[in-house]
Amino acid sequence: MSAQRSTAPLEIGSEIELDVTGMAHGGVSVARHDGRVVFVADAIPGERVRARVTDAKKKSFARATVTEVLDASADRRDHVWAEASVERDPEERPGGAEFGHIALARQRALKAGVLTDSMQRFGGIEFAAEEGEELADALAEMVEPVRGDDEANGLGYRTRVRLHVDPATGLVGPYGARSRRVIPVESLPLATENINRIAPLGEPMLDVATVDLVDPAGDDPRMLLGMIGAKDRAGARDTVQELVEDRGFIARAGGFWQVHRGAPTVLFDAVRDAIGELIDDGLFDPAAGNLDLYGGAGLLAAAMAEAAGPGLKVTTVEADEGATDDAAENLSELVGALALTAKVDRHLADLLQAAAPVRDRLRRGTIVLDPPRSGAGGDVMAQLAELSPTNVVYVACDPVALARDTKSLRESGYELQTLRAFDLFPHTHHFESLAVFTRE
Repeated sequence: MSAQRSTAPLEIGSEIELDVTGMAHGGVSVARHDGRVVFVADAIPGERVRARVTDAKKKSFARATVTEVLDASADRRDHVWAEASVERDPEERPGGAEFGHIALARQRALKAGVLTDSMQRFGGIEFAAEEGEELADALAEMVEPVRGDDEANGLGYRTRVRLHVDPATGLVGPYGARSRRVIPVESLPLATENINRIAPLGEPMLDVATVDLVDPAGDDPRMLLGMIGAKDRAGARDTVQELVEDRGFIARAGGFWQVHRGAPTVLFDAVRDAIGELIDDGLFDPAAGNLDLYGGAGLLAAAMAEAAGPGLKVTTVEADEGATDDAAENLSELVGALALTAKVDRHLADLLQAAAPVRDRLRRGTIVLDPPRSGAGGDVMAQLAELSPTNVVYVACDPVALARDTKSLRESGYELQTLRAFDLFPHTHHFESLAVFTRE
């Protein structure tokens, strides 16, 4: 007999027992209570838990947080962050390590499941295992770890951390899970040793709203203070030295740079290898109108150049002026590189009005893009489809956004050639993907 759907709202603060059946996008598990979907934090699919209801405003679903594990998964571990342990009251747990109670291999399998489910539901991409192989086993290897993370249990990798200051007490800490409450903590286990060394944990900070901790690969660690009422953080525009193996890059201390110590190298190598495969297949034209959109400090344009050689023509487009200046410096040895400060949609609109020879070069070109978490979106994808480049190399930090943009590309005549995923945020639900599309 099927479960009857309940219309009576659950009460916030009440505790319920749940059988956890799956994982949703966003790092929360899925269960049902009297037919109503419950998104439950700090659980693992396959477990039976007791959970406290934290949100019951919607009739179709509720939210809850585990307070006791009744039947634990074999993949449950002691939380890597003691303050986020399930033994602690849910309102006192810090956010930012929502998978910290799960074995690393299972974390990656869960992320792979979210990616494949998103690509199937929103992108129309079907996945199948090799003959004689279970799909679950195939997915378990889909999300690639960063070298050294398994040995370190996924700890000590974050080179950039934002903390907040409690306006009442002045104490510094992360926000609580799914809240704006500052939670005092004694350590930051996901952060590098340098970050932990300079973090002002337990020290009152007067007149300060935010504390950004930055540990550049080739420079001294530093603290950027966001004062109450100020628009900018002191030192945020300073340049720092970053390293991708033996190659140096400059970036703004308060600007965008991948937070995992190994992520810049992982993504550099992935884009370089993707371009290399296109070259081997005769699909990449170094002299065409190649673009690097949302280009930041030029990391991925440099990866394109390493694959294609010094004859590469590429324009990197970034809305932040400081990042564009950094990209111009980082790509200064590449004669055919141009760094532009512009919003991506406006730049593409200008290109769509360009003369026929320019449009032809763009059509022969390859576009690399690394959009924000929300994805490139319908308008930009429509512009890309109209420009019709030969290849699109898409770096994504959100699987649903990637899947939706994948659907747009497929409907515009592109075929997905390659899909990879990288575990650049251990102990969280986040990960990065790389998808390569070629015009049919």
